[in-house]
Amino acid sequence: MPRIRIGVQLHPQHTTWESFAAAVRHAEALGVDTVWNWDHFFPLYGDPQGNHFEAWTLLTAMAMITTRVEIGCLVTCNSYRNPALLSNMAKTVDHISGGRLILGMGAGWFERDYKEYGYPFGTAPERLRALKEALPIIKRRWEVDVPPPTRPIPILIGGGGEQVTLRLVAQYAQMWHSFSSLATIGHKSAVLDQWCARVGRDPQEIERSVSPRPGESLEAYVAAGVTHFIFGMGEPWDFAPVEAALRWREGRGAT
Repeated sequence: MPRIRIGVQLHPQHTTWESFAAAVRHAEALGVDTVWNWDHFFPLYGDPQGNHFEAWTLLTAMAMITTRVEIGCLVTCNSYRNPALLSNMAKTVDHISGGRLILGMGAGWFERDYKEYGYPFGTAPERLRALKEALPIIKRRWEVDVPPPTRPIPILIGGGGEQVTLRLVAQYAQMWHSFSSLATIGHKSAVLDQWCARVGRDPQEIERSVSPRPGESLEAYVAAGVTHFIFGMGEPWDFAPVEAALRWREGRGAT
């Protein structure tokens, strides 16, 4: 029986630091395995001028107020930071957290972030090409920077593009995160397996995670190869779906 992990993505918008921190602590106390934020500069829903906090500064604080859970950004936008700098940031948070960082990476998509912060938005293929160029730089910096990371930092890549993104997952990642529905996740996972075969990678080395949609069966996701469920939420924080998933996991004996 596969090991099931439960995580939560806390949206760092329309909230205060005090409330966000309380939610992080509560998630760890509940028994989740991972706690995530996201990498944007403005709210993705609700008041577009509402409160919002920067992801990596927040990750550092999350590392300091937790002791057990792994933490990460779901996902870091590759375009916002020089890859060598990002590798150093990740290594630093890895040390601060005692080896609990997961480096979540994505190509980026939220045009407002780019325009208001002065980054060139370009095209989707250009952003994917930049991600492809960044990943080996990040891994190389971890090999030569001092001090090195406390562990081989797991890389998560988010997205479902079958020609580029899933190939990058097969080449560089230890985790793949999908926002796909139950109807399509099995197909995407099979495409990832095909890319693993092409690049000589064991597909069992890549953990499959998903943001499950309300009403979809977690057992059906497991049957499709998913072993990590990450529940997203904004304030007001509603942990009921997370608590239900933890009870489900305990009941099936895959803790």
